[in-house]
Order: sequence, then structure tokens, then C-alpha cells
Amino acid sequence: MVARGEIARFWSLESLHMVSADGGTESSALVDDNGSEEDFSYEDLCQANPRYLQPGGEQLAINELIGDGSVVCAEALWDHVTMDDQELGFKAGDVIQVLEASNKDWWWGRNEDKEAWFPASFVRGYIRQCRKHTGMFTVAQLATIFGNIEDIYKFQRKFLKDLEKQYNKEEPHLSEIGSCFLQHQEGFAIYSEYCNNHPGACLELAQLMKQGKYRHFFEACRLLQQMIDIAIDGFLLTPVQKICKYPLQLAELLKYTTQEHSDYNNIKAAYEAMKNVACLINERKRKLESIDKIARWQVSIVGWEGLDILDRSSELIHSGELTKITKQGKSQQRTFFLFDHQLVSCKKDLLRRDMLYYKGRMDMDEMELVDLEDGRDKDWNLSVKNAFKLVSKSSDEVHLFCAKKQEDKARWLQACADERRRVQEDREMGMEISENQKKLAMLNAQKAGQGKSKGYSGCPTAPPHQGLHPLHQRHVTVPTSVPQQQVFALAEPKRKPSLFWHTFNKLTPFRK
Repeated sequence: MVARGEIARFWSLESLHMVSADGGTESSALVDDNGSEEDFSYEDLCQANPRYLQPGGEQLAINELIGDGSVVCAEALWDHVTMDDQELGFKAGDVIQVLEASNKDWWWGRNEDKEAWFPASFVRGYIRQCRKHTGMFTVAQLATIFGNIEDIYKFQRKFLKDLEKQYNKEEPHLSEIGSCFLQHQEGFAIYSEYCNNHPGACLELAQLMKQGKYRHFFEACRLLQQMIDIAIDGFLLTPVQKICKYPLQLAELLKYTTQEHSDYNNIKAAYEAMKNVACLINERKRKLESIDKIARWQVSIVGWEGLDILDRSSELIHSGELTKITKQGKSQQRTFFLFDHQLVSCKKDLLRRDMLYYKGRMDMDEMELVDLEDGRDKDWNLSVKNAFKLVSKSSDEVHLFCAKKQEDKARWLQACADERRRVQEDREMGMEISENQKKLAMLNAQKAGQGKSKGYSGCPTAPPHQGLHPLHQRHVTVPTSVPQQQVFALAEPKRKPSLFWHTFNKLTPFRK
């Protein structure tokens, strides 16, 4: 039981570190005698005093400002609750006057009428300084670099407060934290957007870092905010590392929790819930990669009509040749593409076989699949082989299809079943692609297709099929011996490593 108590105490400390690392959304501000904020660039520090660039130089700069009579203030990033008279309590957003900063960990400051020590690490960050320099950063660049890290910070603050309420300081082994994870499990979904945005953030930063002024700017921010000696891409990697850690840490806690413990069932459920979160992030990552290819496929289709395919669909499940038969007995050879929610029909050009013409689509949400035996169909009075029907649930609409071979028909029947299952699973997982991401995919596809002949755009064939396992098999299995950087990779063991994972592994010394 002692081991479990130590793990429970670690959760409180770990979550506090989580807020510190992920929540750098504000920064301390240096204020002159008139109370106005003044920005200090890396070059200004160099010119003023080269000593500021040495270890401890940021403290030296702040102390010399204080010694010169300047009023130096810092804005609190989160609450600091304390029962110790020697420590300064405050709430997130409070402005604290820094009176002395000779210690790198604890500063002496004043809040309202009280003077006391407060942790220096509670006042730091990048985003606010970046927003001040509109000449260096556009709104789009900041959105790419930082993603929704501010939303993660707000979520983690609330999660931390609730987690601390569940921690039993007197008897740590009796702490019950499982319910806290279950209460917030839907909120963890915001990490999906951040993780999917991270590769773009790395690319954007890499471009900016080619210029000295950006390297100097980010280093100046780090020095002035008392941040540890890690580059900004290391800090931006922290949310990815943390969301990977949760299943590992819960598995470890579960190992030291007996089945008789009051928190056992909740811890077990929390472990499954956090594995599902990691699974959801992987699925969204796969979907985002898929929609770009689907958008390029649509642009290659001649005479496309109606809504974009991405308005309702995000993955291709199956494609192939089928003969569509009318009630009058006429046959039409068509190429069909089965996406989630819809079946698209195209016709090949007689001469240019790589060119596809749009012929229509069917709403799979409104259709019911009917398997037909070989022989005469009683309803249509036609002789059929390897056939099946799609029958509307709300109207008299009926479509009859015939495959060339029995095995082709079997694949289509299985694909239609998979389409219904995946739609249901995505609904259960809360799988959604934002409208902005869809619009961006279509815009990029249209730009790439400009100036190219239809049918020769490089995408006349179907985008890759999505070979996903059923929902209950998609969970990320996380043995406790697996390093945290491999958690995501477990869901995609055969995928070629991307820039995202290369960057992740490159920065592993930052892991704690």
C-alpha cells in the first residue's frame, strides 16, 4: 500500500508539471516606473550587458532593473494555494510585483498588502510575447506553431484542481483519482487537434529558425521567463509526451492497487478510457492524411456535381467495377467508390481509360443492403447472377448491382457491412474532422490540380483504402515496459516513420 501512496502523490506533482509545461500561455512582464510594459529583445540584452547571456543572466537582468528603481511585475499563470505564511498565495491572472529574484527557484514579491516567497516557475511563457511582435508573426503562423495549446492549458488547470481534491495527503494510499480521469475523459480529446497540428508546427518553426532574429527572439523569451534550457520545439512537444504517458502511469497505478481497494474499478476504467483517447488521436491522424488524398481524387473527376465528397466522408472503404441494371433490363458498366456515408458512381472514358466522369451518388445512411440468390429476381422479373440490391428505407428507390465473379460480390457485401460498422464506431468515438480542415484539403487539391488536364492529374484512381480494425481492436495496448515515445506507434506498427515521430524521438532527452 505504501507503493500506491507514493504513486498517488506523484500524480499530484506530475499534473502540476503538466500545467507548467503545457500552459506557457502567458509571460512575465517587465514594467517601468509609469506602469507601462516594455519589450526586451535578445539584441537589447546583448547591447545592454553581455553578462545577461551567461547562466543566471535572466536573474541578473531582473535584479538590476529592481536595483535601478524599476517596478518589475509578473503575471501568474495559475493559482498558488498555500497555508504557509512564508509563501505568497495568488490566483491565475494576478499581477505580482517582484521585489527580489536572486534565487532561481523562489522569488520575493508583493501581492496586494502581503510580501512573501513565490515559485518563479509560475510566471513564464512564449505566446504573449509572440503576439506583441506582429511584425514577426502573422496570426496564421501563431495558430500553426502553438495550435490549441491554450485550450489544453485551461483544461489541465481544471483537471489538476479536481485531481488534487482526490489526493489524500494524510493517507496517500487511500487516494481515489480514477473518477477524476473518467469525469474528464471527453476533455482529453482536445489533445487530438494538438497532436495532429504538431508536424506542421515543427515545419513552421524550422523555417523561422533559419533566420537569426527568430532564434534570438525565442531564446530571449526563454531567458527572461526563467525557463529551463530547452528549445521551444521541446516545450511544444510536451503535450504529446504527456498524453502518451497517461495510459502508462495508470497501468502502473493499477498494478499497485488491490482489487479490494475502493478505487480499483475506477482506475481500471480510467486506464481503458485513456487508451481510447490515444486511439482516437491515432484515428484522427489517419483521417487527416486520408482527406487530402480524397480531395485530390475528387478534383480529378470530370463533371463533379453537388457537395464535395468531404462534406460527409473522410475515408474510402472499397472500390471496383459493377454492372448496374435498370428495371427495364438495361445494363450500365460503372466504377463505384464506397466511402463512409455514400457510394459514388463514375464512368470511364471510352478512349482515355484513366479519365472518370461523375454519374451520381447514393446515401448509404438511407440504404439497406439485400443479398440476392442467383436466378430470377421476382420483383424485377430478371435473371441475375452475383447480384445484390440497395433499397431505400424511406422511399421506393431500389438499385440492382451485379459483380463479375462471386468473390467480387463477397468483397462488396463485406465492404458495405464495414461501412456501416465504421460509421457507428466513428460516432461512438466522437470522430469528426473540422470544417476548416476539410476546406483546406479541398483548396490545396484545387491548387495542385490547376493547369493539369482532367484525368492526368495523378489521381484518376481511388485514394488508398482504409484498412482499420474494429473499434474494440483499435485500442492501444500499452505494456508497462514500453517507452512512452512508442505508445502512438503501437497503433500503427507497419507505418513508415513520419517527420512527426522523427522529431519526437529526436527530442527524447527532454522526457522526464
